[in-house]
Amino acid sequence: MGASPYARAMTAQPLTRRSILAQAWPIMLGQTTVPLVGLVDTAVIGWTGDAAALAGVALGTAIISFIFWAFGFLRMGMTGLTAQAHGRREQGEVDGLLLRGVAAGLGIGAVLVALQIILVPVAFALLAGGGELDSAAREFVTARFLGAPAALGFYAINGWLYGLGRTRETLALQILVNLVNGALDMLFVWQFGMGARGVGLGTAIAEWVGLVAGVVLVVRIAGPRALLGQRAGFFERAAWRRLFAVNADIMVRTIALLTLFLWLANAGARLGTVQLAANHVLMQLVSIFAFVLDGFAFTAESRVGQAVGRGSRSDLKRAIRLTGEFSVGFGLVATLAALIFGGALIDLLTTNAAVREAARAVLPLAALAAIVGVPAWLLDGVFIGATQGRALRNAAILATALYIATDLLLRPLGATGLWLALLASYVFRAGLLAIHLPRLFAGVAEAVPRT
Repeated sequence: MGASPYARAMTAQPLTRRSILAQAWPIMLGQTTVPLVGLVDTAVIGWTGDAAALAGVALGTAIISFIFWAFGFLRMGMTGLTAQAHGRREQGEVDGLLLRGVAAGLGIGAVLVALQIILVPVAFALLAGGGELDSAAREFVTARFLGAPAALGFYAINGWLYGLGRTRETLALQILVNLVNGALDMLFVWQFGMGARGVGLGTAIAEWVGLVAGVVLVVRIAGPRALLGQRAGFFERAAWRRLFAVNADIMVRTIALLTLFLWLANAGARLGTVQLAANHVLMQLVSIFAFVLDGFAFTAESRVGQAVGRGSRSDLKRAIRLTGEFSVGFGLVATLAALIFGGALIDLLTTNAAVREAARAVLPLAALAAIVGVPAWLLDGVFIGATQGRALRNAAILATALYIATDLLLRPLGATGLWLALLASYVFRAGLLAIHLPRLFAGVAEAVPRT
C-alpha cells in the first residue's frame, strides 16, 4: 500500500531556509489572530457601554483561559507524536493519533462541562468581584463551557496538522473561527441584547464550527478509509499510555508556567495600581513577541519530531540550527521595533499619564524580552517535538522556583527588579533545557538512507 498524498508531500519537503520560512509564516500570521477572540469579545460588549458586562467578560475570560490553557498539552503533545510517527513513515499511527487525540479532547471537554458546577464556584471564590460583575462573569463562563469539548478537540486537530507541517490549513481554521465568533458576538449582543452571555455563547458556537471544519479538513487530508481502518487499533492500551505519558509531563510544565505568570501578576499588584496597569500594557507587547516568534518554535516542533522519527541526528541538528537562525533574527528585529515604536503603542493602549510614564520607564526591559526569550521559546519547541516531556517538566518547575527566588531578591528595585526577574526566568528555562540537548542528540542515531 503506497503512502497517502499528505505523507508523500511531507517526505519530499526539504530542510532548507526557504521551506522553514514557508512553514513558519502561516503560523506567525495565525498566531497574531489568537488574541483577536478575546479582543472581539471585549470590543463587542464594550461598545454597548455596559461597564459591568465588560468587566464580567474580562473576569470570565481570565477564568476560561486558565482552565482551557491547562489542557494545551493536547496541542503540544499531538504535534511531537504526530511528527515522529510521520518521520518513521508510520501512516497508520499518524491516523490513529488523530482519532485518539480528538477523542481525548472531546472526552476531557465533556468532563469539564460536567464539573463546571464545582470549577466555576471555586474560580469565583478566588477571583470574585462581587455584585453585577459576578453575575455577568458567571453568564459568560457558563456559556463558554458549552464549547469546552470543541475547544479541546480543536487543540488536538491543530497539533496533528502542525506535526504534519500543514500550517496553512491551521491558519485557515483560525481565521474561520475568528470570523464566526465576531459575527455571532455582534448578532447575540447587538441584535438580541444578550450581554455577556451572548458573547460567551457566540465564542462557544464558533469553537464548535472550528471543530467541525477541522474534522472535515483532516478527513480530506487523511482519507476516510484510512481513518476507518484505525478502528481496531483505537483502543490499543500502549498507544493511549504513550499519549497520556507525554501529555502528563507537558501539563505539569504548563501549570508550572501558569504559576510563574500568576506570581508575576501578584508581584505587579504589590507595586500599586499604576504600576500594575503599566505592566499589563507592556505584557501585551511581550505577548505579541511570543505569539509571533512561536511560528519558528512550532516549526521546530514539526521538523525536530520528524527528524527524531527518521532517526537522523544530522536532520535534528539542522532543524534546530535553521529555526534558531530565524528566531534570533526576528527576535532582534522585534526588540528594535519595540524600542522605536513601543512608546506609541503605550499611548495607544492607555490615556492615563501616570500609567504611560510608568510603562515607558521599563519599556527597554520589556523590549528585551523579544530576544532574551527566543532560546526558551525555541527550545520549548525542540523538546516538544522530541516528546521529551520530562525535560520540559523539570525545566519549568526549576525555572519557576528560581524565578520566584530572583523576584524576591530583586524586590527592592521595584518595577525594574520585576522585569529583570522575568527576563531571568527566560534565561533559566533556556539554560535548564539546554542541559538536556547532549542527551537528546545522543538518543538519535545517524540516519540510514532509505531505499
